[in-house]
Amino acid sequence: MLKPVQTLSFIFFISFLISSCKEEVKTTEAKKPNVIIILTDDQAWGDLSINGNQNLKTPNIDKLGQEGAAFNNFYVCSVCSPTRAELLTGRYNFRSGIYSTGGGGERMDMDETTIADIFKQAGYATAAYGKWHNGMQYPYHPNARGFDDFYGFCSGHWGDYFSPMLEHNGEIVKGDGFLIDDFTNHGLDFMEKNKDNPFLLYLPFNTPHTPFQAPDRNWDKFKNKEINQLEEPRNEDIVETRAALAMCENIDENVGRIISKTKELGIDDNTIVLFFSDNGPARKRWNGGMLGKKGSTHEGGIRSPLLMKWPASIKPGKLVEQVTSVTDLLPTLMEMCGINFQTEKQLDGISVKPTILDEKAEWEDRYIFNDFQKKSSVRNQNYRLAENDGLYNITEDRNQTKDLSEELPELKAEMVKVRNNFLQQKIAELPAVDERPFYLGHPAMKFTQIPARDGTAHGAIKRSNKYPNCSFFTNWTNVNDSISWQVNVPEAGKFKVQLYYTCPEADAGSAIQLTVGKNKLQTKISESFDPPLRGMEKDLAPRIESYVKDWKKVNIGEIQLDKGDWNMSLKALEMPGNSVMDFRLFIFERI
Repeated sequence: MLKPVQTLSFIFFISFLISSCKEEVKTTEAKKPNVIIILTDDQAWGDLSINGNQNLKTPNIDKLGQEGAAFNNFYVCSVCSPTRAELLTGRYNFRSGIYSTGGGGERMDMDETTIADIFKQAGYATAAYGKWHNGMQYPYHPNARGFDDFYGFCSGHWGDYFSPMLEHNGEIVKGDGFLIDDFTNHGLDFMEKNKDNPFLLYLPFNTPHTPFQAPDRNWDKFKNKEINQLEEPRNEDIVETRAALAMCENIDENVGRIISKTKELGIDDNTIVLFFSDNGPARKRWNGGMLGKKGSTHEGGIRSPLLMKWPASIKPGKLVEQVTSVTDLLPTLMEMCGINFQTEKQLDGISVKPTILDEKAEWEDRYIFNDFQKKSSVRNQNYRLAENDGLYNITEDRNQTKDLSEELPELKAEMVKVRNNFLQQKIAELPAVDERPFYLGHPAMKFTQIPARDGTAHGAIKRSNKYPNCSFFTNWTNVNDSISWQVNVPEAGKFKVQLYYTCPEADAGSAIQLTVGKNKLQTKISESFDPPLRGMEKDLAPRIESYVKDWKKVNIGEIQLDKGDWNMSLKALEMPGNSVMDFRLFIFERI
C-alpha cells in the first residue's frame, strides 16, 4: 500500500502524464501539414530544366524535386477540366459528369466530394486562386465545392492576362497586374493569414495556355533567344516557343515566391508543396521526343511533371518510378495529413504515400485509363496500349516508335479487354445527353453570372470566336434575332440585373427584353460605348481565341424569378440603328 507521500507523488506523476498527453495531442494537432497545390495550364513535361530542357531555366520548380520527390511516370488527362476534376475528386472525370471543356461539359456533378470538402471538414482553411474550369454558377462554383475563398475566373481560358475582369467569390472585380503574379499575391496573403492554422491552398495557374502573354521582364529574356532544342523543326513556331518559355519562367519565379514565403513564415518544414500540369503542350515544342500533345492520349499529351516537397518527411532526391495518376493525389494527401474520411463514392486513385516515404514499399501493378473524344489508352507499369491501337514498352520506348502488338499478342489482348471495360464504364456512367441546366440565383450565393459562353445564339448573331470560354456575342443586326439559356431557378426571389455590353453611338437606343419563364424585364440601350478590340498589343504571338474589349456595366432593373426550369431569352423589341449591341454578361444579384 502506498504511503501518503508516495500517494501524493503518484497523483502528481499521473497528473503530469495526463498533462503531457494533452500537450502531445495539441502538438500533434498543430503539426498537421499545410498543403499547396500548384497546377499549371498546358505546360509540357519538357518545359522544365530538371527534365532536360536547355532552352530555359526553372531553378525554383527544379528544387521541389531535388529537395523532395520527382515522379517519373505521372499521368493526367489530355485536356484541362478533366484533369482538374480528377484532382478534386480522386475519380476518373467521366464519373463526375465531365466530358468536355465548355458548353456545360466542364461542370463537375454536385454530388461529388472534393478535396476541399474533405480538408475543410478536417479543420483546414481552404482557398483557390486562378482558373477553376469545373463550373461557374453555384452550386458548381468553387465556393460551393469546399473553398472558403476564390479569386480568379471559372472559364476554360481568359483573353487578357493584365489586370482583366475577374471575380472574387462571385462578385466581379478588376485584376491587379499580370495574372500569375496576381494569383500568387493572393496566395501569399492567404498563407500569411493562416500561418498558425493548417491550410489547403490551390493555385490553378492559367499559363502557359494561349493567348501568349507575359511580363516584359520575362519576354525580354526570350524574344531574341536562340532555341537550340527543337521537337519538330519544320512544324515548330519559334516565336510561340519563346513566348511559352517566357511564361514558364514567370511561373518559376512565382513558385520561388511561394517557397520563400513558407520559409519566411517558418512553415516550410511542415508544408507539402506539389507542382504539376494539366496536360501536354498545345503547340509543338521540345518535350523529350514523346508522341502527341494536348488532346492526345499518347505519352506527350498526358505525361506531366509531378514534383513534391515536404521537408519533414520526404527525403531529398527521391525518385518515384511507379506509374501514378492525378487521381492518386487526393487519397495520398489525405493519408499524408492524417485525414480519415470515408467518401461515399469509390475512388479510382490510391494513396502512394508509402512509395514516397518508404524505399521498400511494395507496389501492385495496375492500369491507368485515359480517354478524350474517342481517343483512349491504358498504361501499366511498363506498357501502353495507345490510341492508335499500338502496344509500346514505355520504359524502353517513351517515344512510341516500335509497335509490339505482334510480338506480345496475349498482353495486347489483355490490355484491349481492360480498355474496353473502362469504355463500358464510361458509357454506363456518363449520360448520352447532358440535361443539366445552368443554375440561376442559388440562395447560397449573392451573385450569379450568366455569360455569353453558356448561351445559344439564334439568327445572324455570332460568337466572337469558336472557343466559347471568353467570348461574346456580336453581329446582332436583326430585330428578330435572340440569345437563349436553359436555366434552373432553385428558389424564387427578386433580383437586380446588370448587363455588360458595347454599342456604337449610331446604334444607341435599341429596346431589349429579358424573359425568364413568365417574368419579363424591359430596358433601352440608351448610352453608347464602343471601345476597340484589344489584346493584340500584349500578345507575343498571334492568338487563336477571341480578342477582348472593355464593357459597359449598367443596371437594367429588377426582375422576379419563379422557382423551376425555364428558358431564359434576350431579344430586341426595337432596333433604330444597324445593330442592337455586343453582349458579354449578365449578373443577377439576389435582393
